[in-house]
Amino acid sequence: MKKAFLSVFFLLGIAMVGLSDDPPPFNPGDPSPIPVDGGISILLATGAAYGVKKVRDARKSKAEGNSSEEA
Repeated sequence: MKKAFLSVFFLLGIAMVGLSDDPPPFNPGDPSPIPVDGGISILLATGAAYGVKKVRDARKSKAEGNSSEEA
C-alpha cells in the first residue's frame, strides 16, 4: 500500500511539473547588471588573509620545533 501511494504521489508530482507555466523569457538587455568587482575583491582579501595566517602558523610551529630540540 505504501509503495502504491508513493508511486501515485511521484507520478502526480511529475504531471504537475509538466502542467506548470513556462518560465519567463530571458532578457539579455537587462539595464542593471550584477557587479562582480566587489565580490572578487572580497575573495582576494580573504585569500590574502588566509595565506598570511598560514605563513605565521608555519613559522610559529617551526620556531616551537627548534626550541624543543634545544632543550
